[in-house]
Amino acid sequence: MSSIGQISVPGLMPAAALGQAHWYALQTRPRHEKKVAVELEQKGIASYLPLLAQVHRWTDRSKIVRVPLFPGYVFVSTALSPAVRLAVLQVWGVLAFVGPHKQAEAIPASQIEAVRTLLACDVPFALHSFPKVGQRVRICGGCLDGVEGTLVDCHGERRLVISVETIERSLSISLQGYNVVPV
Repeated sequence: MSSIGQISVPGLMPAAALGQAHWYALQTRPRHEKKVAVELEQKGIASYLPLLAQVHRWTDRSKIVRVPLFPGYVFVSTALSPAVRLAVLQVWGVLAFVGPHKQAEAIPASQIEAVRTLLACDVPFALHSFPKVGQRVRICGGCLDGVEGTLVDCHGERRLVISVETIERSLSISLQGYNVVPV
């Protein structure tokens, strides 16, 4: 199932229903993210590929192209049994699970949901370097109510950095007009 800003693939519903499914990041070959997401769909494995619409200009035309928000990564939600792990790693374009020593490290569902919410709300954001220090805060009210991240100061502007820690990638949004509370 495709939608604006993402490729989301339903699958492995019994595992998800039992509460055994977790999110994991996969590292992919360069420029293979969409192919990996499609092949995971064909195998019935739930995946998420956040996409960003960008205008690409050539000398004779302009075109809106959907590019991965986190190049080189696709997320999967599954109960990670040895059989599922092998099926995922056999997908053409998948290099490895992301984690220490290439062992899959679970990503909190709240981090994936924060990225989904950010893309669904269509608010302006910027890619941000992964923060090492800072206070965790939660937005109160508005379309981003409940989204948590790290508060940073960037050139005198308060910004919220939303991170997917396993792949060490982050997004930042301006907090102007939003109320935040410490977590």
